[in-house]
Parts: sequence; C-alpha cells; structure tokens
Amino acid sequence: MFSKFRNLIFKIDPEIAHNLAIKSLKFNFALNIFDENKNDPMFETKLFGKKLDNPIGLAAGFDKNAEVYNSIFKLGFGFVEVGTVTPLKQYGNPKPRIFRLIEDQALINRLGFNNLGAENVSTRIRLNKPHGLIGVNLGPNKDTQNRLSDYLIGFRKFYEIVDYITINISSPNTENLREFHEEKKFDELITAVFNEKEKLNSDIPILVKISPDIKEDKIEKITSILIKHKVNAVIISNTTEANRENLKNISKHQKGGLSGKPLELKSNLLIKKFYSFLNGKIDIIGVGGIDSGKSAYAKFLAGASFLQLYTGMVYQGPNIVSKIKKELKQILIGKKVKNFKEIIGKNDY
Repeated sequence: MFSKFRNLIFKIDPEIAHNLAIKSLKFNFALNIFDENKNDPMFETKLFGKKLDNPIGLAAGFDKNAEVYNSIFKLGFGFVEVGTVTPLKQYGNPKPRIFRLIEDQALINRLGFNNLGAENVSTRIRLNKPHGLIGVNLGPNKDTQNRLSDYLIGFRKFYEIVDYITINISSPNTENLREFHEEKKFDELITAVFNEKEKLNSDIPILVKISPDIKEDKIEKITSILIKHKVNAVIISNTTEANRENLKNISKHQKGGLSGKPLELKSNLLIKKFYSFLNGKIDIIGVGGIDSGKSAYAKFLAGASFLQLYTGMVYQGPNIVSKIKKELKQILIGKKVKNFKEIIGKNDY
C-alpha cells in the first residue's frame, strides 16, 4: 500500500505528512503488517533485562509527544524511544524545518526540540500503559538558564514510568548543545544524572546519544567517562552537519541535521571506533542509514547490539521492520548464523 501512496505523500510538506502519519497511527490505519518472522529465535534478544522480539527500535524524533508508541509496536518494532522532550513546551525553530532529499534517501531537519513538554508527555504515558519496551529522550529548553538542571528535571518526570532514559547531547539544532561532548562538561553532566538516580533510589538504565561529528581524539575520553559511570548503552549516532558534498538534491545546503543513507558509513565507522574502546562493557545502539537487511547487517558487524531507525521508515514505509528481518534472515542463514548476536563486532563474517 505504501508504494502506491508514496508519490502522493511526497508531494505534501514533510512536517504535514509526519502529522498525518501520527494521526493515522492514532486511528489504527496502516497497521495490517504481515511479519512472517515474528517471534523468530534468530532475532530474539534482551535489552536491560527485558525480552525483545527483535533488536530494531524506532529512534526518537518520530513520536515526539508519546502519542502513538503502542501503535508503533504493532508495526513490529522491538522497542520505541519517544521525544526529544524538554521540561517546558516549546515550538522549536521556524518553519519550514524539514526537507526531503529524495534522490539521496535522506532528510535534513532543524526542528529544534519541538514538543509539548515533560508534564504533558509524562501524563500521557501514565495514562496509556506501554505494550512494549519504551524509552524517553531528554533535552534542555532552548532558552533555559541551566541546561544541566533541565536534564535532571526531565529525569525526575520520567524515571518511574519508562524503561530507560536517553541523555541527548547531540542535536545540531539547539545552539551549543554539542559542547557537552567536551570532557569536563560531559563528566559533570553524567555525574549529575547518576547522582540524581542514586538520590531517587532508581535503577533506571541511562543512555547517552552521541554526535557523529565529534573529533576522533574525543572518542577515548568519552568512552572512559561512559565506562566510569557505568552508563548502560550509547546511541551512535544523531544527525550530521557534514556529508553534504556528494548529495544530489537542491536542498542539500539547508541548515540542520542530515539523516538517512548519507549518514550510514559515517555512523558505521564511529560505531567501530567506540566498539574497540568500549571492549564489550557497554552496549551500542546503532543509528544511521538503516533501511534494509544489508544495512542492518553492517551495523551489527561494526559493533552495534541494537538498532534504531526513523528516516528509513519515511522512504520504505511502515512495514520496514518485517522487510529488514526478512532480508537479514537470508544473510544470516547464508552465514550459518543462528542468532544475530553471533555477528556483533565480527568483521570476519
């Protein structure tokens, strides 16, 4: 069905199309997904002690306000991350702020953490029990006087009602947010989050979402802090401000974060580098350019234990998880692999 409607959908403004997709999921449209590999042992795994049907999650950015996560589970996703959520409601950056680069299978967005705020989103989750593993992605308000404090406000709102919390320091669309990648600021932030976790006597898993644009000499410093604090997982990576030179679409110079296929190789190389420093102590959730079994396979080989996608669904449609699993299964069978976990970080496969 999606292939028939795609050309029509792509004639609509991307943000309007996204809002229509949310409304469709609210009313259970587009949920006739046939997954011949549901409950297949080849894809079974555990995330933070909870059994998952598969390791493919929906990245933050799609269900910003926690409106349709249970409908998303019906699409076959193993887990869902809502947000990014800030303490207070904010509009985000001026429109237009999303651009499709169809020839490049990519998006550029400069949304700027548009969301309804932590009170609204947390209330929605309390009133609508998740039917699967759900995380929340936290960020600071644009005009806050204390960004570190904003993360703690978000933590307090969500730590009792979600399965994990992601600290997002990597969006290119909130000015100077990526300064948290600097060693001292990063350590201060993670220390504050874990102190808050201890103060509240919580065992909620903590994740950090990393920028793909960090300099190579920062990787070892970041990983040492992640390991020191026993962060539960790292998400690699967010959108990139680079990688524009080989794009074909006329919108390629729009300001914002680039996602989709042009990010795939950059993300994979960064995952490999983090994997070598983390040495199996912290799981990696790989993001960037995943739209097929082949691209998922490459992420696992690079060192990701789990995957997240968003842009791939824009171009491949709502049945993308079943599509990836079907294609990936054929690759794994050909390699005589019984469960995908056997290939994580194994470049010799």
